Amino acid sequence: MSQQLADIDELLKFVRMMYEEKIPFNKDLGMKIESMEPDDIRIRFDMTDRLIGNYMRSVLHGGVISSVLDATGGLIATIGLLEKMPEQPIEEFEKRFSRMGTIDLRIDFLRPGLGRYFIASGSIMRSGRRVSVTRMALHNDEDLLIAVGTGTYVVG
Repeated sequence: MSQQLADIDELLKFVRMMYEEKIPFNKDLGMKIESMEPDDIRIRFDMTDRLIGNYMRSVLHGGVISSVLDATGGLIATIGLLEKMPEQPIEEFEKRFSRMGTIDLRIDFLRPGLGRYFIASGSIMRSGRRVSVTRMALHNDEDLLIAVGTGTYVVG
């Protein structure tokens, strides 16, 4: 029995479901994908009390910032992988996705994480057969840059 080929829209819906619903930590952080175009990746999450790191200032926890930027970089690398796998069976994409992971992550915290909500965005710097390198940024609801990051991900 042959596997049914999926078009890019089906794969993008599948990726959205994975990142928002199947990855428990992303769900716990309240991450929602606002845009998933190859040149416009944006993830939003709202500030809540459970995400506070400095309770005296109600500042976003640095671990949350790192986690969201890492997930954003992973999403960017995933979209880059999809572009190299046109009309592949979802099963083939799932197989490749299951082997993806973070190799290296660098986060630069630029100012305190204050805001009602935050938007993480980014782009691919390099997408190879086995490794992708991404650049990410986190802005608050006033469009102030909170942190930037660079991530390296195994994709093959």
